[in-house]
Amino acid sequence: MNEPTSVQYRGYELVCHARAVDGGRFAPTLVVSKQIWPTRPRAIDVPRGNYETLQTAIDAAHAKGVEWVQNYG
Repeated sequence: MNEPTSVQYRGYELVCHARAVDGGRFAPTLVVSKQIWPTRPRAIDVPRGNYETLQTAIDAAHAKGVEWVQNYG
């Protein structure tokens, strides 16, 4: 399971993913897009952290996406 997870939240689409980094750890990635025009996808910086599994890194990206929408969306 190394596919991005797409979640809809308050009119935004959150695409949460993780990439492998050194030492068998994972770094979360996040792209946020409005579901209506203008969509303008934005890559949101998620702190790298120390995630041992793919799922925990994706969960961190999801939490950051929800926080971003609440603060800026």
